[in-house]
Parts: sequence; C-alpha cells; structure tokens
Amino acid sequence: MKSRLAFVLVAIAALAAGIAFQYFRLTPEPPAGAEAQLWTQQLKDVRGNPAGLETWRGKVLVVNFWATWCAPCREEIPLFVRLQNEYGARGLQFVGVAIDEPQKVAGFMREFGMNYPVLVGALDAAEWSRRLGNQTGALPYTLVIGTDGKIRMAHLGALKEADLLPYIRTLLP
Repeated sequence: MKSRLAFVLVAIAALAAGIAFQYFRLTPEPPAGAEAQLWTQQLKDVRGNPAGLETWRGKVLVVNFWATWCAPCREEIPLFVRLQNEYGARGLQFVGVAIDEPQKVAGFMREFGMNYPVLVGALDAAEWSRRLGNQTGALPYTLVIGTDGKIRMAHLGALKEADLLPYIRTLLP
C-alpha cells in the first residue's frame, strides 16, 4: 500500500513539474514571422494617443504583456522599474503592454512608480501577444528584442533578475 501511494505521489509530482516546465519555460526561438508583428501593431498609450514599438526601434527592448490584476506581473514590475533606471542610459527600453482598461493602468503606473511607457489594449493586446508566441494567452509574457529588431528571448511567467539580466547585458553596448 505504501509503495502504491509513493508511486502515485511521484507521478503527480512529475506531472506537476512537466506542466510547470511547459508553462514557465524560456523560449529562445521566436515564432516564424514574429519580428514583422512587432513593428506593425498600433495600440494606444494611457492618454489615448496611438503608439507602437516603432518609436523605440534600435534600442534593446523588453516588451512585457501584463495586467493590473495579474499577481506575477505585480511581482516583476518593480524589477523592471529598477532595471530601466540602471540601464536606460545605455539603450535599454522597457515597454509595457497592458491587457486592461486605461484608467486602471494609469492608477497602477502611479502606484508602482512605473518609469517606462505602457501601451494599453484589451483584446487587441491579447491577440498581439498570441501572434508573438504566447499561445496560452497567460500573463505575464515578456520579449527581449535586440537593437537589430530580432526577438532574442521570449518568456512566459514572472521573470527573475537572474533570468533577464544576462540577456540584457549581452545586447547592450
């Protein structure tokens, strides 16, 4: 009986680990044609002005899809604020893409002291995220884009500094 229970527990643990690995893995290869999707999508900023990533082309971009209600998003945004302060002068630019309502996003930005631009969209932003490789539609979803406009890293789930900083440092001058 004990060996059967142990087997079931090991099987459950393996299944959970497999799901976690699949869900929170680094995806070094972007989907085919994803780079073209980066530069053509237009959303709006929190003031309602049309905006797209083209504004920051040529910089090292960290594009983060998030929402105000997303707990892992709330955990990683202070890291992004700090890294924007530390590396912004060297050509790093964080850009948030909020899948939320503009008034909620504006309040969130004030609360968290967000020092980088945020584009806002509901269904448009979620669909854009999917076209850029986020097949599950889960949040947060983050892309690191080199100065050449190529996606260098895609990550589903909350990012830790140890996962993000090596990519940023290799891409900055």
